[in-house]
Amino acid sequence: MSIFKDWHTDWGLYTDLYELTMAQGYFLLGRHEEHAVFEYFFRKAPFGGGFVIFAGLYELLNALSNMRFSENALEYLKAQGFREKFLDYLRNFEFQGKIYAFPEGSVVFPYEPVVRVEGPLAHLQIIESVLLNILNYASLIATKAMRMRIVAGEGVVLADFGMRRAHGLASLLAAYASYIGGFNATSNVLAGKMYNIPVIGTMAHSWIQSFDSEEEAFEHFAEMYGEKTVFLVDTYDTLNSGIPNAIKVAKKFEKKGVKIRGIRLDSGDFVELSKKARQTLDSAGLNYMKIIVSNHVDEYLIERLKREDAPIDGYGVGTRLVTAYDQPALDGVYKLVEINGKPRIKISNEPEKVVLPMAKTVFRAIDKSTGKFAFDLVVPADSKGLPDSAIAFYSPQQETIDIDKSKYEVIKMLQPFEVKDKLESFSIETIRERTREHINRLPESLKELKVQTSYKVFFANEIITEFEKLKQQV
Repeated sequence: MSIFKDWHTDWGLYTDLYELTMAQGYFLLGRHEEHAVFEYFFRKAPFGGGFVIFAGLYELLNALSNMRFSENALEYLKAQGFREKFLDYLRNFEFQGKIYAFPEGSVVFPYEPVVRVEGPLAHLQIIESVLLNILNYASLIATKAMRMRIVAGEGVVLADFGMRRAHGLASLLAAYASYIGGFNATSNVLAGKMYNIPVIGTMAHSWIQSFDSEEEAFEHFAEMYGEKTVFLVDTYDTLNSGIPNAIKVAKKFEKKGVKIRGIRLDSGDFVELSKKARQTLDSAGLNYMKIIVSNHVDEYLIERLKREDAPIDGYGVGTRLVTAYDQPALDGVYKLVEINGKPRIKISNEPEKVVLPMAKTVFRAIDKSTGKFAFDLVVPADSKGLPDSAIAFYSPQQETIDIDKSKYEVIKMLQPFEVKDKLESFSIETIRERTREHINRLPESLKELKVQTSYKVFFANEIITEFEKLKQQV
């Protein structure tokens, strides 16, 4: 099941107007079948960090495989002034491009082509907006989630609680992406079903308010949900009411052989409250009960709570995950780099916005002595391996590297994908494990919340030479 398969029938219209405007222009000029190459990349890692987790490829392929123009959609486009011949062309639209991409869940870095798309010019133009819409958001949220996982460590539960604060149906993609990024579960039931993600949830304040007493509310909940029960303890007074009532009910059910799972703190000073809660629970012989925290949680709060030794076992993360609160967009772009076998460039007064020519692929060099990622090398798409030297074109110094091939294991990162592939072959658990493996291979300096260094992405000399040649011809 997929958002882009089952929710709507007019995914051909899920684009910006100028994509269809340009596609019609290509069609009327007889250029729509020209062979083009576009590349997707981003220019800066978000949140001041050193990496991005690539996510959303599964949903992109689903979207492209279901991109059609119904008669109703064509009537709508006709009313917008599109011409009959072009509408006839769209009537039979079925995406014909080829996708080359990093496997989903990979760690990726600025300026390298994360996805390369080849195919008919009009087709590649039409898909630009949906590609950016899916990949930018999913990769941003997966990255945010992984930052929290790195800070929290492996033993702490992280759950997506963000549906109510997400931007519409983005909550579904956020649940998917956060699971790839290392979260354990989501509260979003539809996302759980769609993506086979564990779902989690307890009670809200309204449950407690609906009863005459907090103790009664806890007792009825525990009767129904047993060892799955987590009591929300801050409805009235966390220390003087919530925790004492939670203990009273937990001890009652302990006598029945039922161990209540834990308590949730949703407000207040989490350092003080969690420490007092842990001490009180342990004194009552309830050391098995967990302490969960929610409300304004992000990697910075988790880091502070860990630094102050707050005994917290898990976090429910909402707004600051699904909105990527401190940087709500990834600056991924999709640029033409080749048409009919001819390289194309984009020049800008801002050096970081220059687009290098040619269809390209990426090799990743892994240091044989450490097993860590050493650098990435962008080369022409038909290259078989590493050249002897390369240039970090987008760095201010444009430094060069002489490559000692005996020191590195080399992996070709862009792999072919087709929208007609069996999408069921995508396993979210496989993607999640790939992310974990890549993070383990990442140098420790790139895992810091605010990095002082950057991962090196080098470009083959022939790409730079071709750029300089084309720049003189503009």
